[in-house]
Amino acid sequence: MKKLKGQLSAEMLILIVVIIAIVALVASQLTKTSQKASGTIENQSDVMLERSEQAVKGKPGEFCTADKQCLSTSCDVDAYKCN
Repeated sequence: MKKLKGQLSAEMLILIVVIIAIVALVASQLTKTSQKASGTIENQSDVMLERSEQAVKGKPGEFCTADKQCLSTSCDVDAYKCN
């Protein structure tokens, strides 16, 4: 009977090693996936920020106080209008 317990122990050890290996592979894949998702989210955030900045910039003839407020990046500060 002692021999049977030893074999069971060896089999359990092999099973534990296999489970740990599977967990390590899954963790590695999750890390890669999260890095890709993070990059995609960052890119999409940049695009949305750029679009929202463009949406609020003034068209020619609209009120402005600085060049950066106009789509044309040119503000007539004397008339407070985008060129």
